Amino acid sequence: MDKPMMIEVPIMVKAYEVDCVGIVSNIVYIKWFEDMRHYFLDKYYPYREMMENKVSPVLVKTQAEYKAPLTITDSPIARSWMEKLGKVKWEIHIEIELDGVLCCKGIQKGCFFDVERNEPTTTPPVLLDAYNKERLE
Repeated sequence: MDKPMMIEVPIMVKAYEVDCVGIVSNIVYIKWFEDMRHYFLDKYYPYREMMENKVSPVLVKTQAEYKAPLTITDSPIARSWMEKLGKVKWEIHIEIELDGVLCCKGIQKGCFFDVERNEPTTTPPVLLDAYNKERLE
């Protein structure tokens, strides 16, 4: 699969996410990136399960590239997928688009953390299995 573990979510632009002329604030895209990471984890490794296993994701880097503005009246779509997933590190790519036009794209990088030992840990097997399975499809 070209984009393993891809999820797609419609976004509803809210009044508090825009400036006085109705343009979505740049920081809102970062919030949407975070929302996408949560949707992704809800699908593949929910927080309840992570906490039972004493594991938590740690975000170490977020990049955003703004391409075209969105307004209060727009209904964009967000897509994210696991671009890289290794023994320790992960990289998720995110795109926000409106009617086929890319408005923003970004990357989030991180690792997993053992909350009992208070140190980074290996990627949970459930995620590695899903990633490897979808890459081969």
